[in-house]
Formats: sequence, structure tokens, C-alpha cells
Amino acid sequence: MRFGEDAVCLVSAVPASGFTVSTRRDGAQQLTVTFSGDRHRSEIVATATPQSKATIREVSW
Repeated sequence: MRFGEDAVCLVSAVPASGFTVSTRRDGAQQLTVTFSGDRHRSEIVATATPQSKATIREVSW
């Protein structure tokens, strides 16, 4: 992911073997990338406003 002044964009998202990747945009300011496997999911949410930041959520079952 790359942060601009008031937007975030995806540069690359390559899943490991056994995983798939999906993306979701909520306007120019927020991007979610989700990596999903049989028993694990990693979700990265990047926001550009009010400041650039990314949060990661890991779930295993």
C-alpha cells in the first residue's frame, strides 16, 4: 500500500501458497486487503485521513 496526501492505493498483494487475496475500497481514503486461507484470515485496513495508518487483524480457527 502507498499513502498519498489524502488517499491510499494498493501497490501489490501477493498471497502465500494456499491463500487468496481480496480488496475492498471505501472511497479514496480507505483500502482493505484480506488474505484468506483454510484456517486463517489476515485483514489489513489502511486509511489516509485524518492521518495515514494501517491496522492488521489476524483470525485463526
